[in-house]
Amino acid sequence: MAINQYETVFILTPVLSDVQMKEAVSKFRQVLTDNGAEVINEEDWGLRKLAYPIQNKSTGFYTLLEFKAPGELVAKLETEYRRDERVIRFLTFKLDKHAVAYSEKRRNLNKKEEEKEK
Repeated sequence: MAINQYETVFILTPVLSDVQMKEAVSKFRQVLTDNGAEVINEEDWGLRKLAYPIQNKSTGFYTLLEFKAPGELVAKLETEYRRDERVIRFLTFKLDKHAVAYSEKRRNLNKKEEEKEK
């Protein structure tokens, strides 16, 4: 069973409170960790405008999770997304070696920017 690196981005409905949004993100992180995944990175991109309306909504809360896991786990995670009515869109993809390198570089840049702000 090969362990691959994945990135998943999901969009939550904009009618959620801050607490409900954090609870939903926590739930999906829990699905990953309970099934043996290692969450490498989590980014809250906040409330953003959608490119086109989805379910009559023009905005949504975007969240990115980067994780290492066996491929079978992606199906479980996506099933959870489909079952949760708070999720209006999601996309999970496997990172190749170039994407992994880019992702690490981007994370390091974000850390440097956060340190400058302090």
